[in-house]
Amino acid sequence: MTSSRPAQNSGGSRASSPGLAVAAVARRLGVAPATLRTWDRRYGLGPSGRTAGSHRRYTPDDVARLLVMRRLTLEGVAPVDAARAAVEAGDAELEVATRTAPALPAVQVEGGADADEHDFAERFVGTVEVPAGPEDEAAPADTTPPGSGDEADDPAPASGDERTEEPRGRARLRALPGGATGGGAPAPAGGPRSAAAPAPTSGRVSALVDAALAYSRTACDNLLVLGPDGDPATWWTELVEPAWLRLSERTVLAGPGEMPEVVLATAALRALRNYIEEFERVMVEAGGPPANHPSRMRKIVLVFAAPDEVVPLSAHALAAALAAQGSMARIVTGPASTHRSVELVTMVRPTAVVLATTQNKPDLDVVHAVNESYPELPIFVGLRADAAATELPFGPTVQRVRSFTGLLHEVLAVIKAR
Repeated sequence: MTSSRPAQNSGGSRASSPGLAVAAVARRLGVAPATLRTWDRRYGLGPSGRTAGSHRRYTPDDVARLLVMRRLTLEGVAPVDAARAAVEAGDAELEVATRTAPALPAVQVEGGADADEHDFAERFVGTVEVPAGPEDEAAPADTTPPGSGDEADDPAPASGDERTEEPRGRARLRALPGGATGGGAPAPAGGPRSAAAPAPTSGRVSALVDAALAYSRTACDNLLVLGPDGDPATWWTELVEPAWLRLSERTVLAGPGEMPEVVLATAALRALRNYIEEFERVMVEAGGPPANHPSRMRKIVLVFAAPDEVVPLSAHALAAALAAQGSMARIVTGPASTHRSVELVTMVRPTAVVLATTQNKPDLDVVHAVNESYPELPIFVGLRADAAATELPFGPTVQRVRSFTGLLHEVLAVIKAR
């Protein structure tokens, strides 16, 4: 691909700077240096600046274009289309990319655009590998010997401008995109999504995935804040669920004690708990009954997760969404055999029972057991896959719902009707 970049803007927040070496930009973006060299070689997204010693350096505009490239590839855009969009990006889009860069916390940066490489290394927390192209999957990460090929474009600096090595003792994380498409998100049936097509998820979702891969609790907490006026249903369907599903498609080489899914799940549960505590506080201060008052327990919804679902995030999100609508729900956690599940239904006497899960084909034994013991009890099962729906028990009170929003609306309708 031949680069035909627009003239760089000399004004704006992307002020002139001495430029950054490939290692510093790699840390800034959270990609491997070999990926940057590949993008330079194939798509023309390389450094356009030079130092007095003729060392190639990335200017602020160069970094902004790479941010665009990185965001699009993480959202599932084919690398060649993402590169074309980055090369053709105008000043406004580059300004947005630069301004929103702190929301991509795989590498947390201190200092401005003119910070030297040492400043960037101070906050390096990991490397997230972004696909450079489908043909790169079989190639080694970086086999270019020093001083030859692309490495010659970025020669070793003089003694006064030594390259900073990666800090020792820091965890190095490399995420290998899973699935047949080789990208972080599954490609549509018609092939790789064009850069001109709308992104399947927002930049905030990509930032949340990055934060989990970087094991950044603070970044996850900041991205998942659910204010008192927030909507847990929208929070789940537009932010948490897309990030959770995208993260589940990643194969990660993690160190001991490192699990990106746990980081995201913990932050999401913490956000829901904070939301419910604030919601209950406001309700009681306004003169309403507390959560354990009998008047609020009469129409309780019992929410089950799939038996082998380690972290039932969708069940917790549904319970919070019901609470936001004034309905009480309780999530069944821990081991729950069919016998134990029927006992819980007998004790709680819920208005409805829900199976909420992100799994495509969950175990439905609990649904069968509850339906056999209480055939008149409304049971709602959230299932996307049609194949799994064939295993549901037949009956007028068992309903399969395809979406989280639909599940919420159906349960609320039953609560209001009783």
